[in-house]
Amino acid sequence: MPTHAARAVVFPPEPFYTSFHANSPVWEQKAMKKSLSCQNPLLRRLILALLLGGLGLSANADLDEGIAAYKKGDYATALREFQPLAEQGVANAQFGLGLMYVEGKGVPQDHKTAVQWFRRAAEQGYAQAQFVLGLMYDEGVPQDDKTAAQWYRRAAEQGHAAAQSNLGLMYEKGQGVPQDDKTAAQWYRRAAEQGNVKAQNNLGWMYEKGQGVPQDDKTAAQWFRRAAEQGHAQAQYNLGWMYNNGQGVLQDYKAAMQWYRRAAEQGVAAAQSNLGLMYSEGEGVPQDDKTAAQWFRRAAEQGNAAAQFNLGVRYDKGQGVPQDYKTAAQLYRRAAEQGHAMAQFNLGLMYDKGEGVPQDYKTAAQWYRRAAEQGYADAQLNLGVMYAEGKGVPQDYKAAVQWYRRAAEQGNGNAIAQFNLGVMYRKGEGVPQDDVHAHMWANIAAADGHKNAVELRNLVEKQMTRSQIAEAQELARECVRKVYRDC
Repeated sequence: MPTHAARAVVFPPEPFYTSFHANSPVWEQKAMKKSLSCQNPLLRRLILALLLGGLGLSANADLDEGIAAYKKGDYATALREFQPLAEQGVANAQFGLGLMYVEGKGVPQDHKTAVQWFRRAAEQGYAQAQFVLGLMYDEGVPQDDKTAAQWYRRAAEQGHAAAQSNLGLMYEKGQGVPQDDKTAAQWYRRAAEQGNVKAQNNLGWMYEKGQGVPQDDKTAAQWFRRAAEQGHAQAQYNLGWMYNNGQGVLQDYKAAMQWYRRAAEQGVAAAQSNLGLMYSEGEGVPQDDKTAAQWFRRAAEQGNAAAQFNLGVRYDKGQGVPQDYKTAAQLYRRAAEQGHAMAQFNLGLMYDKGEGVPQDYKTAAQWYRRAAEQGYADAQLNLGVMYAEGKGVPQDYKAAVQWYRRAAEQGNGNAIAQFNLGVMYRKGEGVPQDDVHAHMWANIAAADGHKNAVELRNLVEKQMTRSQIAEAQELARECVRKVYRDC
């Protein structure tokens, strides 16, 4: 009499393309959306660029002297020149004075006062001040999405590209304005056509997803390319993804590799992870496990769950790194805690076998359950076996059947679960004894390649009438037609 199949101890198919692919391509966040601390060089560079780039040389010698002093770090002179002009209503000077209060340069840092000066400039129609005022409300100084959107709009309507891009994102997210993909795409387009790389990337993303515009991979790739060629890291990743998958462009692993590398070298973790996969598979480059592991490591150290999983597999198998079950388990855990189903399954398997961690069936069952609840068939199968055998969980044939069924319903490739269901029906464990359904599941498992399923089917057949066999065969055909659902 066939018994329960052994727990699945094979590793899940790997390497697999990062979970980032499920959400890729990715969009850009608001322009320089960072903390407004004087410790933030990114925001400082943004506002300084707006100040100096927007002003240039002017007809006001005092203003020019203040700008030159600011650039040299002579904040006392800058303050002396900006203050009286700002109080006289000169918008550029008001903006410059607001910048000094944001940074705490030449004056005590005071965001409230900075907002007041930016507002005075903004109300005169000074687009840079309108944009920065929107950014401050957006960022929470003070937090007010509706007011942020209003200031972005005023700057955007004057053609300010960064404001147009940020206003597009607010419409996409429904922050401060009603959620509206079509309007988001319109604002992205206006910014993108001015060369704003964030908007170009986001517009590409919307075409790829068909949000607010007709779905169009070719147009998506074109917008990604425009941003990527300007050095935009996320767009480089996205364009690599399009070449990798042959969406909007001819599939070209070499081109995918080149764009992934450019993004990876700028620190994009998803690109680093996918670069590792391409070295692992030898797609676009010679196969090289050692280099694959190096790229996985760089992404894993940034918290990329897919890279943590794939690097864990390499330590598990000794591919490109020394075999080390303990390190593998640590990496699986990091990915598993982020919800990565394959890592949860592998970590459960390591506890089940006592590799890299103490053998612990209870913990194994817990990790199997987390992966199983995400629909991972191997975990559903193993959790079913744990219930059938009473390992790590109370013995419960009914629960075993439920998990076997969930795995079996995923069809081809889950022949062990299908076979185990046949055994349960044959023995009447967790379900009423039923040779017809035992035959049905054994027949399906045999068709899906389970070696012992033919023996089980033939054994059951000896106890069945011809009409019962015919019924079982029809049920098997119907089950396959229904794609294994409700069998």
